[in-house]
Amino acid sequence: MTRSAAGDSGTDPAEGVVYDLAADCTHEDIEEGARYLATVNGVVKYGVFVDISDHVSGLVHESSLIGDYDVGDDLVVDLVEIRENGDLGFEEVDVDIDAVDVEAVVHGDDARVEDLDEHVGDTVHLEGDVVQIKQTAGPTIFAVRDGTGVVPCAAFEEAGVRAYPDIELDDTVRITGDVETREGSVQIETDNLVRLRGAAAEEVRERVDAALEERAEPADVEPLIEWPAFEKLRDDLAAVARQLRVAVLDSRPIRLRHHADGDGMCASVPVQLALDNFIAEVHEDGDAPQHLFKRLPSKAPYYEMEDVTRDLNFALEDEERHGQRLPLLFMVDNGSTEEDTPAYRAMAQYDIPILVVDHHHPDPDAVGPLLEEHVNPYLHDEDYRITTGMMCVELARMIDPTITDQLEHVPAVAGLSDRSKADAMDDYLALADDAGYSEADLRDIGEAMDYAAHWLRYNSGDNLINDVLNLDCDDPERHEELVEFLSTRAQRDVDEQLDDAEPHVEHEPLDNGAHLYRLDVENHARRFTYPAPGKTTGELHDRKVTETGDPVITIGYGPDFAVLRSDGVRLDIPNMVTELQDEIPGAGVSGGGHLVVGSIKFVSGMREPVIDALVEKMENAELDEELRSTLLRDGGE
Repeated sequence: MTRSAAGDSGTDPAEGVVYDLAADCTHEDIEEGARYLATVNGVVKYGVFVDISDHVSGLVHESSLIGDYDVGDDLVVDLVEIRENGDLGFEEVDVDIDAVDVEAVVHGDDARVEDLDEHVGDTVHLEGDVVQIKQTAGPTIFAVRDGTGVVPCAAFEEAGVRAYPDIELDDTVRITGDVETREGSVQIETDNLVRLRGAAAEEVRERVDAALEERAEPADVEPLIEWPAFEKLRDDLAAVARQLRVAVLDSRPIRLRHHADGDGMCASVPVQLALDNFIAEVHEDGDAPQHLFKRLPSKAPYYEMEDVTRDLNFALEDEERHGQRLPLLFMVDNGSTEEDTPAYRAMAQYDIPILVVDHHHPDPDAVGPLLEEHVNPYLHDEDYRITTGMMCVELARMIDPTITDQLEHVPAVAGLSDRSKADAMDDYLALADDAGYSEADLRDIGEAMDYAAHWLRYNSGDNLINDVLNLDCDDPERHEELVEFLSTRAQRDVDEQLDDAEPHVEHEPLDNGAHLYRLDVENHARRFTYPAPGKTTGELHDRKVTETGDPVITIGYGPDFAVLRSDGVRLDIPNMVTELQDEIPGAGVSGGGHLVVGSIKFVSGMREPVIDALVEKMENAELDEELRSTLLRDGGE
């Protein structure tokens, strides 16, 4: 329990209660016979001098001491006498400080984080949990949450010296200080910080936990379109939204890794927008969004060891230098396959939670035990036609429903970028049309994003991508001009690449009636420029589908890799990879993707037998009219 001493004549002694005085409490706030939490400020031959506030001190005579103490030690004392001259006499009380009820005695108003802007200039009292401790060149900054928000509390000992060194992460504390603004953000200039114990700590923790549970609940929003297949995923997405909101409330950094393609960006950027808004709503520190969220593109469709070692190193540096918690990892449009497991096991060494939203064919037995949440349409008897962008737009709206109007065109861009043949595409295209985007506009946006992502490489390019996708963009004319510029250059580069590659494309009719096209992208396509080998293969494939109107398989290969595209042929690329691993020992086969879109790797010396085995499997595959493209729906994985 916490009591305010403002206006009181003193503390009324209560059986078994230990009073903890705020720094500004005076003799008017004390009472003979009461117990107080004291700190030793001096040791002499005949006892120890103790402070029970900045203004109230006294002596514990050696005859009344139970233990041996040094300056800075805490103990519980009984105020046995207030002498006429104002001197105080104390006796030590033999109790366990962590087991007694500690009641705060403070001046100022009780306050909540969400109301601090109404208390600027006032002295307030705030109770909550410490969620970050950052030592600066000046003060120590304690980030404290109370369930309604998180506020930085600056405590100064001396420049660069840790204030309140006994306070640790996750301690339940009481802060007393003045509310001020700094660089446009509210913070508390700390006069006193005390770790709560016993029933007082338990009461605050229960109150904070209840508020956090309520605040973490995602918004109950209706999907943008009616789609029975999507309903199977709604609860899974809500669970991810809840985990992400909890991370924000815990001041746990979120690292979002996504496939650097059109669908991956249509999935990750809306979530970034939603989380930035929620972080700004919860945290009084105006810089919190840039510290607590990072979007990180991945070129590979799985979590590479190069990426995970870099992510872990940055996380450990942030923990040491800035007092941050270790992050939550959120994988988007990748992360579902066995190839991800080595990186996940590296994260497991540090107990870093991992969430995945993906639509690639999963290996649930391999990744499932390593994930907190795994959302994938294949886990509900659906498939890749539900793109990650479609799912993550709904996820973003669960985190922050106010951004709905900004996102209405994004699922259609995601679907076109990833060649989705979902029944829902017509509805998404109609929704985008109502928002002012024609199908041609959406295709150009997807092409512009793909082109920008290629040149950004490992940079997230937040501002540029937001302008291309027209999210949070305050200049519609700039958006249109930017998309036209980027998409036009992208199409020019694609056309030049295909025109140069066409004479080297090998064609072979397969026994099952499909056309097989092969291209050595290492030797007959420009390297280190746009389009990359995967995009080149996809664009060549689309051209051949349009030309023939028949089932088509396209292979773009290099020394140690092959990119596969298929329309109208019932392939299972992840299963084919598994079979090749058993059938061709020593080939180092790995890879996967969707059923009809994917890539594989192998050792360069085994390229010929691996590709020959692939072709044989493709030749034995059945044709499937349902998997054939609508001819003019092009795009790139």
